[in-house]
Amino acid sequence: MRALIVDDDFYSRSFLEYILHPYAKCDAAVNGEDAIMAFKKAMEGNEPYTLVFMDLLMPVIDGPQALEEMREIEKEFGVAGDAGCKVIITSVLEDGEDTHNAMYLGGATSFLQKPVDEKSILAELRRLGCLPAEAEA
Repeated sequence: MRALIVDDDFYSRSFLEYILHPYAKCDAAVNGEDAIMAFKKAMEGNEPYTLVFMDLLMPVIDGPQALEEMREIEKEFGVAGDAGCKVIITSVLEDGEDTHNAMYLGGATSFLQKPVDEKSILAELRRLGCLPAEAEA
């Protein structure tokens, strides 16, 4: 599995990478612009991401816009619908327009509210079929 962690907070990126590193090759981006470039490069190199953790509130390009552009890149490469990468939104926002737009308009797969913990991350990955049921929590 290959994962892209997109968050402007160093601690959040490091924490997610620590949890994911036994299961995935992880790359990180500090804003939506960097994420879009990494995502496109991965598609061009025929090594697409299977999983993206995306914060909503970031500088340069925010999470919802980055997600929308990533989904467009997938379409350009002939990847559509369920064949695309799984995108888990991680945000401090509980409910709101940005969360709604990311989930229903942007094509996010799921949402975890920050602060996230290892148990909830692994449970979500198992639920999405990214990890076997016996993966440790």
